[in-house]
Amino acid sequence: MKTVSLRLLPSLVLMAASFSASAGPTVTRALEVKGVFNEKVGPAPQCASTLGGKLAGHGETADGTPVAFVGGDCFAQSGTTFTFSNGKFVLLFPNGDQIFANYGGQFLPTGAGTAYVMNGGTFTITGGSGTYARATGGGYLNGTEDLSTGAGTIALSGRVSYKPK
Repeated sequence: MKTVSLRLLPSLVLMAASFSASAGPTVTRALEVKGVFNEKVGPAPQCASTLGGKLAGHGETADGTPVAFVGGDCFAQSGTTFTFSNGKFVLLFPNGDQIFANYGGQFLPTGAGTAYVMNGGTFTITGGSGTYARATGGGYLNGTEDLSTGAGTIALSGRVSYKPK
């Protein structure tokens, strides 16, 4: 019995060291991004409405770091309001780090042709890669889109929490 316990000791020490290293402090900071995007709306069999949007864009964080993003969502119309739901996007940083998030909200008409404004847009961070592996957080989405061209603006405002490497 003592032999088994002594053999397990090195493993337990390594596990404890690994746990204490991963149990470091969590960093929480503001996540502010402003940018532009273009969205293509088309058939999406995975959506209840069978209509979805694919978007790609670029912008920068509040400190000037350039970012790119890609995403997709389901799109449904009710009168003049458009709801986007089941959205997923990836925020890409120049060093290769990524933040993954889910999002949703509505587009309301501005009264100026096909120009719409986001209403009640939110995002929830579900993870990431690199610095943002296992990231959490979320916040609000604001922006505009011309539904005839798919061109729009976006602003993310929220918080991200992660454990630094």
